[in-house]
Amino acid sequence: MTNRNNREFSEELSFDDFDEISNPGPEATGFEQVVEKAMSRRGFLGGGLALGASAFVLGTTALTPFKALAENNFNFEPVAANSLDTVTVPKGYSWQVVTQWGDELWSKSTAFDHKSRGTGESQELAIGDNNDGMSLFTVKGRNLLVSNNEYTNRSIMYDNRETKLPETADDIRKGKAAHGVTIVEIEQKGGKWAILKDSEYNRRITADSPMEITGPARGHALLKTAADPSGTKSLGTWNNCGNGRTPWGTYLACEENFNGYFSSSDETYVPNDDLKRYGIKNEDWGYAWAKEDARFDISKNPNEPNRAGYVVEIDPMDPTSTPKKRTALGRFKHENAEVVVNKDGHVVVYMGDDERGEFLYRFISAGKFVEGGNNADLLNDGKLFVAKFNEDQSGEWLELSPETTGMKSQAEVCIHARQAASAVGATTMDRPEWVASHPKKAEIYCALTNNKNRAVKPNAGGDETPVAGPNPRAANLYGQIVRWRPENENHTSNGFSWDLFVMAGNPTVHKDIYAGSKNIDEHNMFNSPDGISFDNNGKLWIQTDGKYSNKDEFAGMGNNQMLIGDTETGEIQRFLVGPKESEVTGITWSEDRKTVFVGIQHPGEKGDSTFPGGAGTAPRSAIVAVTRDDGSVIG
Repeated sequence: MTNRNNREFSEELSFDDFDEISNPGPEATGFEQVVEKAMSRRGFLGGGLALGASAFVLGTTALTPFKALAENNFNFEPVAANSLDTVTVPKGYSWQVVTQWGDELWSKSTAFDHKSRGTGESQELAIGDNNDGMSLFTVKGRNLLVSNNEYTNRSIMYDNRETKLPETADDIRKGKAAHGVTIVEIEQKGGKWAILKDSEYNRRITADSPMEITGPARGHALLKTAADPSGTKSLGTWNNCGNGRTPWGTYLACEENFNGYFSSSDETYVPNDDLKRYGIKNEDWGYAWAKEDARFDISKNPNEPNRAGYVVEIDPMDPTSTPKKRTALGRFKHENAEVVVNKDGHVVVYMGDDERGEFLYRFISAGKFVEGGNNADLLNDGKLFVAKFNEDQSGEWLELSPETTGMKSQAEVCIHARQAASAVGATTMDRPEWVASHPKKAEIYCALTNNKNRAVKPNAGGDETPVAGPNPRAANLYGQIVRWRPENENHTSNGFSWDLFVMAGNPTVHKDIYAGSKNIDEHNMFNSPDGISFDNNGKLWIQTDGKYSNKDEFAGMGNNQMLIGDTETGEIQRFLVGPKESEVTGITWSEDRKTVFVGIQHPGEKGDSTFPGGAGTAPRSAIVAVTRDDGSVIG
């Protein structure tokens, strides 16, 4: 096995940087001229700071311009940026830890051991690590909190090992068990939320749990393995990032950086171009799963990576149900899956592929949603599209089919969605993160978190990444949020208009386009918008996963944070700041809207946090509940 076991290579790098080192893709060619041209394009950029969020609005084809910032539309005092090792919320609000990595789900579970960080067996009976996307399902007064467990911090999980990496079979078992999805019933007593141990709904779905493969790719030759010659059943889900929920009561877990878990025992093995397009190489990201599980060894099982990278539908109400991988929604590094029921009943799912220079997708179900009917397989069949953004702020959805891509079948289109999107000339984006749908109108938002390679080099497939359209900055450090409105407010229309709601930036450091849009100032600046979600009043909640150095390009920004935006006025204010070295990610509300649940992921990822337990404890990812002290509704 060619795992370097090099912490500097595998642990200290982000998934994106790891991909770039292991799969560098085409070299930069001629993009310096593109950068120069973009920076001098005064007609579009409006002269630096004049590039406000509403400055992108051109004529009647674009979205409604912002209203004047006449008054504060928020009912809280904004939180100042800081670098504290705690959660900071506004005056009049309180927070508490609800769940954290390693918490017991059953009476038979073992309490978390801060010294050993647990075993394989204890982890299988406990909350998973690095919670991300989440949803709260309330049924007959019972609250089921479903959350993704995206990945593990090896240096934290294996702190009891000299190498800070998995060294034994049980170490690997523990790591696999920490991934996947956690379903846990919680209850509120005396104003505090807590785990209900031994609930019949409590469940762990891990990297070893049985899955059913559905949709066009089911049974395809590229999904068949020695262990599953039918190509219909797989094991496990891992690196689940954002999420979605359906109106028929299921949860959508989204497989993102699945490639970082595969490696080869044969150093001479050469992955084919299709594997390389997804970042599959002979080295993994330090997990060493292939050492104990041959399905992660690509020299032995080259088709296994084709069975990962999907949206996984889970029924949290049925602990005996088998999760289903919905191949019709395409295979790529899924961030989240935003589900919308169109006015004609078709189900539309918007999705982003979170890698530099990748694409935005849309799925339209063949069938229609029926309230109270059998909607169980609506995501099994439909059409897949990819977005093209034009300079005049129009856009179109390009269908991905054998006819448009030249591929042999829809199964191949779905398995190789990236290649299909490249074939039709889709717009390369600045790492599409979460997508969110406005609850009161046909308007969709997507966080484009950052892209240091914009106008610097092509994406992994060789597609150029020019400064253009919704990606207006070369070497984009800060990110932006794009929004679009479908033609005739019809989510199945192929045309749309777009603008930018906000461009993040630092006006204390820059006086040009990198200062951000005009709704950014020294009091609300941030970088790398990631998770976004609307409350039921139409306020946009923005979570960040960016640089927290608080210096140089990021001076004054402090730790990662959560802000709230008014999409009518453009106003943005900071609501929460996370602890040191954490990402703020995942959000859901209680049924009465009096609690907002927020994820705190990977605190202390570089060794400088003991959140939430304090001195002498291991840093642990957690879900916190935020409430108003007066007991009123949030948002």
